[in-house]
Amino acid sequence: MLRAHTSAHQNEIMRRGDKGFLVTGDVYRRDTIDITHFPIFHQMEGVRVFDRDTIWRDQNKSVRECVLQNMKLTLEGMVNKVFGKTQIRWVDAYFPFTDPSLEMEIYFNNEWLEVLGCGKVHSTLLKNCGFSGSDGWAFGLGLERLAMVLFSIPDIRLFWSQDERFVKQFRSGSIVKFTPYSKYPPCFKDISFWVPETFHENKFYELVRSISGDLVEDVKLIDKFTNSETKRDSHCY
Repeated sequence: MLRAHTSAHQNEIMRRGDKGFLVTGDVYRRDTIDITHFPIFHQMEGVRVFDRDTIWRDQNKSVRECVLQNMKLTLEGMVNKVFGKTQIRWVDAYFPFTDPSLEMEIYFNNEWLEVLGCGKVHSTLLKNCGFSGSDGWAFGLGLERLAMVLFSIPDIRLFWSQDERFVKQFRSGSIVKFTPYSKYPPCFKDISFWVPETFHENKFYELVRSISGDLVEDVKLIDKFTNSETKRDSHCY
């Protein structure tokens, strides 16, 4: 069984009594096919736990609001430290271990790119780990997403490339901007088919990857059709 995230390690580390830590590891997911997703990537998660009487408090705000403010200021500071002043926005999200949950997006290549998810850790989870009367927040990010912005790498698949034109552009301890080297324009192909009632897009993406490997850059649903007589659905990608 390949792990889909590193969040499960938060529990075991908090049970040891650690109140602030980072966890990093490779994770595996059956995901969409585009230039920002890949079935394997490296995830980093962080947790910060404080006693309620030690967290900075604004008398006009609840503990929940103060925790979220501390989280946002910390993560925005991290991103601005790495990339310089960056356009950031926060989007409501859902994660099973936090409530409320948020995603941070930064403006990259003329579009908003999700770089991390975060939120206030459930009080029940903290209590089960021995932190009754405490509050905290946690975040998780894909390291490749950050590297894409830092090195101006437009396609996440390149991190697994063995092409010397890519590999030789980078050295340990040095930050350089990626120089594109492909001289071929993109080639577009359309495919349409009838879908069964149990169809899920991720199954199709997995099939595409199994046949074409990393040659396919992006797969998007561009049209749907329902036969009025048979009631069958057709998708075009």
